[in-house]
Amino acid sequence: MTPDVTPFFDEVTNTASFVVTDPETRHCAIIDSVLDFDYASGRTDFHSADEIIEFVQNNGLQVDWVLETHVHADHLSAAPYLQEKLGGKIGIGENITVVQDTFGKVFNEGSEFQRDGSQFDRLFIEGDTFEIGALTASVLHTPGHTPACLTYVIGDAAFVGDTLFMPDFGTARVDFPGGSAEMLYASVQKLFALPDATRVFVGHDYKAPGRDEFAWETTIGEQKSLNKHVGQGRAEKDFVALRTQRDAELSMPRLIVPSLQVNMRAGNMPPSEEDGNVYLKVPVNRI
Repeated sequence: MTPDVTPFFDEVTNTASFVVTDPETRHCAIIDSVLDFDYASGRTDFHSADEIIEFVQNNGLQVDWVLETHVHADHLSAAPYLQEKLGGKIGIGENITVVQDTFGKVFNEGSEFQRDGSQFDRLFIEGDTFEIGALTASVLHTPGHTPACLTYVIGDAAFVGDTLFMPDFGTARVDFPGGSAEMLYASVQKLFALPDATRVFVGHDYKAPGRDEFAWETTIGEQKSLNKHVGQGRAEKDFVALRTQRDAELSMPRLIVPSLQVNMRAGNMPPSEEDGNVYLKVPVNRI
């Protein structure tokens, strides 16, 4: 099975979103969408999501799923907006409950914030399968970057979120709560067990030094031989040391505070307050 994959790249957040289409039935899934957000003004915009909507409608596609590979810390999800306009079920990994519990405390959300994943339509576990038209998709639990990270394997394509980046950039950070270099290494080995010809679609690209163009597609074979962090059979202890040193040098993502509050709610804003307005909190010295 070879799905059609159409990328949409948001350069502001370096995020790659994908529409994955069954060419036979014209049913599709949308993976890792972006809600545009200007932090300085607190204003949202839908132009990135509207590009996806225009593509879906112009090509006569039927949306079955709006999928998240994990709770993103670098951009806000447009999943509810896309669902309202196009339909489909919103899905994420069942360990969203771990993320909700952790950051529910960080943001002092109180008992009214449900930590059971009920904001999503489907919580996936390792080995789950689901349909996109006539395509069968399967789920791999690939934690390490976050506890809830998933890879969706759809035909000959794997959508790995932030687990792997392009081979010349390496792997994702593991210094968020619940992250683990050891778990990420094990998740990468799980991905490396897929056929070498499997197409790999990454969730972000930052143009590694010396590369002029953004990129988001590679293969398992290329990752195994060329990935600068885990390729060529790098040992776990060496990867853990490399990843730990690298993460110590990184600053927090620019949109981590609004992203976590929104994305742990399946892309919904927090409830409005007594004045009818919505507010996002900034926890001081907590992240």
